[in-house]
Amino acid sequence: MEGQKVRLLGAWGSPFVHRVELALKLKGIEYEFIEEDLKNKSPLLLESNPVHKKIPVLIHGNNPVSESTVILEYIDETWPEIPILPKDPYERAQARFWAKFIDDKCLPVSWIAFTTQGGQQEKALKEAQECIKTLEAALKAKFFGGETIDYVDVVGNFLGYWMRILGEAAGIQYYDAEKAPVFHSWIEEFTSVDVVKESLPTHDKLLAYFKGHLEALHSTSTSS
Repeated sequence: MEGQKVRLLGAWGSPFVHRVELALKLKGIEYEFIEEDLKNKSPLLLESNPVHKKIPVLIHGNNPVSESTVILEYIDETWPEIPILPKDPYERAQARFWAKFIDDKCLPVSWIAFTTQGGQQEKALKEAQECIKTLEAALKAKFFGGETIDYVDVVGNFLGYWMRILGEAAGIQYYDAEKAPVFHSWIEEFTSVDVVKESLPTHDKLLAYFKGHLEALHSTSTSS
């Protein structure tokens, strides 16, 4: 299977798609990126992910794999060189725990803080800041994986890049660098890694996209 063609169905601004791209690049795996129009989803996407009909989808040969964290584990098992998940069973379980914490706790409240206003936004922003404090306590080295990027760092890409741009677009501050120095240092280290920088969407393009999304959202709320 290792010699089969690898395709990735995604969208340029998705942090979930970027997770997969980053894992592929870290391992030096060649792949074809297929940009999806999420307002007019392709037959290939609908056939490859008939349950959720969402990106990302990795197609290895003729075998589609969906859900970003599932794809990351598939990549790590299929191409075991340069592992992103720890070898030790306990450390691997811990990595999965923190990845799930990011997806289940940190991302939802960060998005709510971006898309809402007033008391609801304040509550979500406070919860997002609590998530950051919790993650700070788990960071024992330069990266979650120690001195090199691992599974949790890849899953945390939203916090390392997208979150600051969301804050800029919405005029809110998710964290204070002085109050969260460990988290801030991780962001700086993560976004300065060459393979990460090469795969990230540009700041200005992403900022313009999220400002437009927010304007459309507030316009809809006002008109309704």
